[in-house]
Amino acid sequence: MPLLWLSLCFLAGVLLASELPLSDIAWLALGGLVLSLWLLRKVFQRIYRVYVLGLVRLFFNPISIHPTQTYTRLVALVSHARPPLPIPILLVFITLGGARYQLDLPDFSDPGLIARYNDLGLTFQVEGLLVEPPDVRDTYTNLRLQAERIRLVGEETYQPIRGLLLARVSFSGDWRYGDRLSLQGELVTPPVFEGFSYRDYLYRQEIYSVMDWARVETIQRGQGSKWLSAIYAFRGRALSLIYRLYPDPEASLLAGILLGVESGIPRDVAQAFRDTGTAHIIAISGFNITILAGLFSKVFSRLLGRWRGALVAGIGIAAYTLLVGAGASVVRAAIMGGLSLFARQVGRRQDGLNSLGFTAAAMAFHDPFVLWDVSFQLSFAATLGLVLYGTPSQRAVAAVAGRVLPPASAQRMAGLVGEYFLFTLAAQLTTLPITLYHFQRLSLSSLIANPLILPVQPAVMILSGVAVLLAMLAFPLGQIAAYLAWPFVVYTIRMVEFLGRIPGGALALGELSLSWIVLFYLALFTLTFAAHRLPVERWRAVLRAARPSLVLFGLGVTTALVWRAAYAVPDGRLHLTVLDVSTASLSGDALLIQTPEGRYLLVGGGPSAPALSEALGRRLPLNHRQLDYLVIANPADEHIAALPGILERFPPNQVVWAGPTHASSSARYLQSILSEAGMQPIPTQSGQTLDLGNGAILRVLSANARGAVLQLEWRNFSALLPMGMDTESLQSLPDRLAPVTALLLAESGYAPLNPPAWLERLHPQVVLLSVSPGDHHGLPSPETLEAVQDYTLLRTDRNGWIELTTDGEQMWVEVEKR
Repeated sequence: MPLLWLSLCFLAGVLLASELPLSDIAWLALGGLVLSLWLLRKVFQRIYRVYVLGLVRLFFNPISIHPTQTYTRLVALVSHARPPLPIPILLVFITLGGARYQLDLPDFSDPGLIARYNDLGLTFQVEGLLVEPPDVRDTYTNLRLQAERIRLVGEETYQPIRGLLLARVSFSGDWRYGDRLSLQGELVTPPVFEGFSYRDYLYRQEIYSVMDWARVETIQRGQGSKWLSAIYAFRGRALSLIYRLYPDPEASLLAGILLGVESGIPRDVAQAFRDTGTAHIIAISGFNITILAGLFSKVFSRLLGRWRGALVAGIGIAAYTLLVGAGASVVRAAIMGGLSLFARQVGRRQDGLNSLGFTAAAMAFHDPFVLWDVSFQLSFAATLGLVLYGTPSQRAVAAVAGRVLPPASAQRMAGLVGEYFLFTLAAQLTTLPITLYHFQRLSLSSLIANPLILPVQPAVMILSGVAVLLAMLAFPLGQIAAYLAWPFVVYTIRMVEFLGRIPGGALALGELSLSWIVLFYLALFTLTFAAHRLPVERWRAVLRAARPSLVLFGLGVTTALVWRAAYAVPDGRLHLTVLDVSTASLSGDALLIQTPEGRYLLVGGGPSAPALSEALGRRLPLNHRQLDYLVIANPADEHIAALPGILERFPPNQVVWAGPTHASSSARYLQSILSEAGMQPIPTQSGQTLDLGNGAILRVLSANARGAVLQLEWRNFSALLPMGMDTESLQSLPDRLAPVTALLLAESGYAPLNPPAWLERLHPQVVLLSVSPGDHHGLPSPETLEAVQDYTLLRTDRNGWIELTTDGEQMWVEVEKR
């Protein structure tokens, strides 16, 4: 175990240096001093043995004294209590770890570092290279730049600088990896929030400056690595195909599982995965890959033999790493997963521990701050759990099952129990303290969720991955494979959502002391290494699994597809759904209309692309995810910001546009996308109608500078949708309007556009309100709420999505939350 000891000492030195304010020179000097004293001791020890003991033998009786034998016995006596290497050597590696940590700390006094320009209250222009693809969020985009030069706005001379810069910019922009950009804004030090240090988080990624809401200008394109450009282009192509092949939220989940792109996963779905302890399925982390490595190993070992199967499984992990872009976190996860695979194939804990410790030390040597990365900690801990407890626990189950079953059956049962339960349990055991410390939540449903979810994950990854690859060759082939994978993805999401709703399934623990985490690991490892072997005789078989047959597989897939197709068949009714697409602070309108003949119209879009994508993905047919009409009723940012991010996933046949085409940055960006697609929007006019079939129409009552006021009509049903209401329309329309069935409040309940006289004139049966729970404008207005208190009011911040269904005579109302 010498390699493990050296690795642990190096890691200890890195951690120790984060607490001791010693320079790198001091650490190296301390290591040199320890090494010198140890060498001097060895020299004096040699002199003592050769000369002093030689003189003793010369003048005295060696048989009676036996000094060398006495010394040998003493050495043998204490050697059992010593590590396998001399203590001074271990101390030297501790000092080397400390020196490596200090060498990686930035020198903020260096005038060439971009952080020297932080917090000066001045506006700078910074030029640099975009070193990663843009990180697109709901309302903004993060750009990570390698800064090259800087100048004060108003001056002409640039100064060379270096360092990474994180810039928050508008979400609408066509930026790519390798672009050379010019940013204008104020440089600030990353902030520290209550309970979370964003500064430390960025510092560990070597980012020491941020620029909020910078003005961006593209200088050059294609200045990055050709190899990385090709990888990112392939990844972008794969991501685009995923959203074309699958609806949301299934598409966003697969984007996380296959490509590590988690930004599109809806908040409630992501929270359900966290509450059930299955978040490792979403992210490409060590926890996920170590589990999948075991599954791959089992499959390939049966087909190709033990060692060939392990080799092919390793190649598969490497190929998958390249597929998702080979980022630092993915490479770390792949290394950890490959190590767990190697350790289990070798079947020896010590080899696995040596490899695991050496890999962690090597990664810390490359980047000392990786030790504070939560994904690294979880990867390391999960792999450690599999190395220590995975294979031994599987053997224990095989031994217990062998008492009542034939050996071959016992091995098969132990394999199934191990793959789907024991390996997960082993990884959870060693990751539990880290999870509790960082996330402060204990998932009680994880032991149920993981055995129910993990068995289908190989099918999810393999079938959906094959679907994407086939779609790159011929899209119809990819669609066929996607139909086979889709039921397993739906099962994963629905099961997680179901388990996430169990009362008490996740407990909030609050902040935990680090000392409790250390004590847990000390107790766990003391029990682990105190025994010479694991107590096999005390284990009991936990789960007996049966292999699903191909017939059941086919029936399951067919049943899921048939039910989904049946659900999407038009029912001859008109459906109006107010989608819950607002962000935490921005309110916006998005309405989905399904006509009696099965046409789909999207009116507006809202501010959140992930929320809109999920809402449409859950409602549009699996085999026809196109919009018949996209209606822009208000071109303001909060009403259409989500549309550029979902147009490729849900392409419209026709676009109807009300209001100025350059009314906002989102409108301009959307116009450029439509122009590239060769799609010319149809301008609206007052009195214009859209024939929705079977007598249903969408009428434009007023077209103005803000947008349009629309009315949806079918038989005796009428819904007024004043999404583009302005003061002039408010004054002219009431005299021409009769009472309506449903009314959408204009501008999320803004009082001047929803006066009491307007409501009295329309006298709706139900009032609809699309608003964010924390709208930054304070909407809805108290005056509006007072005016609608005698009406049935449904609002997305409390009820979630709202669906009105009518046959033209009666109306049914369904909401997400009651």
